[in-house]
Amino acid sequence: MSHATNITALRSDFPILAERVNGQPLTYLDSAATTQKPAAVIAAIADYYRHDNANVHRAAHALADRATAAFEEARRKVQKLLGAQRAHEIIFTRGTTESINLVAQSHGGHRLRAGDEILVTELEHHSNIVPWQLVAARKGAKVLAVRVTANGEIDLDDLDSKIGERTRIVAVGHASNALGTINPVDEIVRRAHDAGAVVLIDGAQATAHLDIDVAALDVDFYAISGHKAYGPTGIGALYGKESLLESMPPWQGGGEMIETVTIEHTTFNRLPFKFEAGTPHIAGAIGFGAAIDYLAAIDAQALANHEATLLRLVTDRLAQTEGVRLIGTARDKVSIVSFLLDGQHPHDVATLLDQQGVAVRSGHHCAMPLMQRLGIPGTVRASLGLYNSPADVDRLVRAVEKTRALLT
Repeated sequence: MSHATNITALRSDFPILAERVNGQPLTYLDSAATTQKPAAVIAAIADYYRHDNANVHRAAHALADRATAAFEEARRKVQKLLGAQRAHEIIFTRGTTESINLVAQSHGGHRLRAGDEILVTELEHHSNIVPWQLVAARKGAKVLAVRVTANGEIDLDDLDSKIGERTRIVAVGHASNALGTINPVDEIVRRAHDAGAVVLIDGAQATAHLDIDVAALDVDFYAISGHKAYGPTGIGALYGKESLLESMPPWQGGGEMIETVTIEHTTFNRLPFKFEAGTPHIAGAIGFGAAIDYLAAIDAQALANHEATLLRLVTDRLAQTEGVRLIGTARDKVSIVSFLLDGQHPHDVATLLDQQGVAVRSGHHCAMPLMQRLGIPGTVRASLGLYNSPADVDRLVRAVEKTRALLT
């Protein structure tokens, strides 16, 4: 497959970007919430329903064979994306949230004891906090949070002070959805393992922007969502080390995850099926595989340069815009910029931007502890994808300037 280097030309692969919003051309700057989908992904989903629609693994007819082959090929694509050594270490889930809940309830529910500690950070999405609170409450364990510095970076000295002999699980995001901060996950994994803890990485915001190699990281669990990486909603994956997955009890019961069932007793299927109860999101997995193929056909360095250029541009332009205060200025970031407009609520700003055809996200971004740490109610967040351009940055800045004039 050829590797595209003209990133700007790829915008035409995304049909929705031709839409008009409130009479204006769409400038979509909400990719951290969900990315738009290229035509290749849309076509892959439609082709499955048109030509191969059948349930997987449990039939001997041709459609089921084709559906099963495509579904399992998608698993192998996720395996390659994450650098996993074995395909059965990839569990299909509904997304990062379900993946983290699976680990919390199965691994945490099986291993945690009263007095144990789970370490998260103040930078986490609620999906990497609440599941740990739920299992901690059930098991008598405690959730602790590592502090975040004023510029939005994890305080590694505070990590060292809080990790200890009671720490059983360390759960941290690879990149922050609220600020874009790229966390030093290799160093965090090393320190956690030195303390004897298991590590889960929330990779939702990393998948579309960073190279991921779970084997090189030596991470125990890694959770991702397809819709953050140009794939469909409702599909994601959990990577887990084989030895850990084998030791964990099933999380949900039903079809597919069983080997034998009697009224008195059930034995469970092998990996990965032990954790995939019921009919999976087959079309979603196939669409996710198509998204992985789409990204693989783009020159990785060209894409990284494109996003880095846009991040510098939008950061510099907003920093020079009167009344704008940037929130989160970490040295290493994915292409996310959070900001406030002096004296204005983020929701009011986002609403006026939308009226000008500029789609951003406003609020606490499912990161309320972070906002409390920073002493703010929320931010306006502009998050960029491969389909954005300097023209989009220009439209954002001009819309912010107009919004400021309207509100003052």
